[in-house]
Amino acid sequence: TSPLAPESLHGVMHLARELMFRSSITAPLVVLRPSLLYGAQDPHNGYGPNRFRRLAAQGQPIALFGEGEERRDHVYIEDVAELTLRVLLNRSRGALNIATGQVRSFREIAHDVVRIGESASPILGTTRVGPMPHNGYRAFSVEACQRAFPDFKYTTLEDGLHRSILEAARGQ
Repeated sequence: TSPLAPESLHGVMHLARELMFRSSITAPLVVLRPSLLYGAQDPHNGYGPNRFRRLAAQGQPIALFGEGEERRDHVYIEDVAELTLRVLLNRSRGALNIATGQVRSFREIAHDVVRIGESASPILGTTRVGPMPHNGYRAFSVEACQRAFPDFKYTTLEDGLHRSILEAARGQ
């Protein structure tokens, strides 16, 4: 039920891709819309839990965008895999946000990573360049996911960070 009204070229790109699939695929289609993902094997090191974990493991400073006040919904990658499997097994159709329904600031996440990983990494605010995307807040409706899979429980950010830190330390 979230409106499809992107405010950035990045968002327009995602919507355009979805519309292309809808217009060209005649088979049943499901569109999965995951929020920000994290996990030990993340290859791109994007801003957030993945980068923070890597910096903290090396004792390096964690530099935030601004003061890290932006709030986002982060999803543990194993939850995405589990929901994808369920969608395939149920031959689901339509669109599904894969999001926990919980938003946390990047500063809070950085502090959690440092605490859980027992790191001495300092957390540093920086001068923000440009406006905050989404006015600093990006939450998603999770009602469709709850209706489709009422027994599914997302991994809490705390537990997901613990698991990511342990897996990364073991080289998994």
